[in-house]
Amino acid sequence: MKPALIFDLDGTLIDSAPAIHSVTNYVLGEMGYPMITLSQTRSFIGRGTGHLVACVLKTAGQPTDGVLFDKMHSRFVERYAIDLDGNHQYPHVRTALDALVMQGYRMAICTNKPYVPAMAALEHVGLLDVFDVVIGGDSLQTRKPDPAILRKAHTDLGGGSLIYIGDSEVDAQTAQAAGCPFVLYTEGYCHRPVHDLPHDVAFSDWRMFPGIIDHMVKAM
Repeated sequence: MKPALIFDLDGTLIDSAPAIHSVTNYVLGEMGYPMITLSQTRSFIGRGTGHLVACVLKTAGQPTDGVLFDKMHSRFVERYAIDLDGNHQYPHVRTALDALVMQGYRMAICTNKPYVPAMAALEHVGLLDVFDVVIGGDSLQTRKPDPAILRKAHTDLGGGSLIYIGDSEVDAQTAQAAGCPFVLYTEGYCHRPVHDLPHDVAFSDWRMFPGIIDHMVKAM
């Protein structure tokens, strides 16, 4: 049986930062707070919507928990699932994934983005049909880097060997905690130098990806 391929979403398969930035500033404006920059938004992505909202509130000089947090988080997740413009695939993602589907690989998404917005984003960018399983940041009681979310996706795919693909420190930590090979996409939202992250292979162009998987599988 071929290895299960499990992918992070934001910063790995899709550039969602422009969409997240738009939603964040919409909610901030609606609630009377100053807007943030795209660069700030990118720095907040990766640990789920709760982390992002807490960072936004901290930037605004507000408490990062309590009633205000709950109100902003609820509104953010609501808009997140319907304001989808600004989400787009990284170049050559679909071609690479289609090649692997044709080879019989089982594939899943394992993301800290909540499940409903994740499904909406995948449909918006035209990738939903590629994946057999989608696990969101609210699908379990824990999120990445806790490996439970990755193990759940792996089990749902039928087990066997596993390769995890992501773009960030959180993804590297998740793979390390799960004890599985990690392939690092370097053009996403990582905030540290590539050499500082534990990984098996790093790549910057999705046209390279099917060959990377082929090489890794042959070495297993």
